Amino acid sequence: MKGAAMTLTILTWNTLFAGRDGADDRRAQTQINVISQIRPDVFLMQEAKGFDAGGGALLHALESQIGMRGFLAVATRTGQNVAIFIREPLRPLSFEMDGANFHHALATLKVALPGSGQPLTLISAHLCPNGPAVRRREAAYLAVQAAADSYALLTGDFNSASPHDPEPEGFDVLPAHHRARYLAEDLKGTDRSVLTHLEAAGWIDIGHALVKAVTPTVPAAAFAGTEFATMRCDYVLATAALAAGASRYEVIRTPETDAASDHYPVVATFEVPA
Repeated sequence: MKGAAMTLTILTWNTLFAGRDGADDRRAQTQINVISQIRPDVFLMQEAKGFDAGGGALLHALESQIGMRGFLAVATRTGQNVAIFIREPLRPLSFEMDGANFHHALATLKVALPGSGQPLTLISAHLCPNGPAVRRREAAYLAVQAAADSYALLTGDFNSASPHDPEPEGFDVLPAHHRARYLAEDLKGTDRSVLTHLEAAGWIDIGHALVKAVTPTVPAAAFAGTEFATMRCDYVLATAALAAGASRYEVIRTPETDAASDHYPVVATFEVPA
């Protein structure tokens, strides 16, 4: 007889230099407060800058502060590490990092689900900011993870617009050197090919599946007028088997998250059969 489904709350967040501006860690403390309020089962972090220094001191400190176990993929070229944190009763099975095929790095953690014979694969990604051609190459390495009958989750900052979303507000007035990072091949509109390719491989955009009128994830209110048009560039993607249990998707926009990072955090909830 099968047991009850397990509820998994997932948080993904590009934290902008791990919430630190030089020696000023006020944003980091705000981020810790937000994470503690959400209390996710899985936290997939981008821009874990400095987490590899000092024997992983910042990584271990955050583990203690949020009560989760962390796994770090080091971005040797850019320093913009990615990480995955899990909370018991999730149990790690294997961890891999890829700094060769990604501009920053890719973190892949396989975990055991209590009561389930099928593992869950968690992927934290931060795709290249420099242009769609590089991001499409990175996406090709992610496409093969989308087997429909597997439990897999791919989240992070894709630096890309969705084929389901309207043209980003303010895209036409971005400085040319920022606008070039997102241009389609016609050099006019916003490129949407990265998410289109990932969806063609079988990844399901949970934001679009659950909430058709999706909320932009950049820029956060305190960072308006910087390098972004107003758009959704942070995603929660799931395989078909996992997406079938998706029950919640939300971009967390509060006075705290307005200033904690230039990206808003995104939360999703899944019911996973035991």
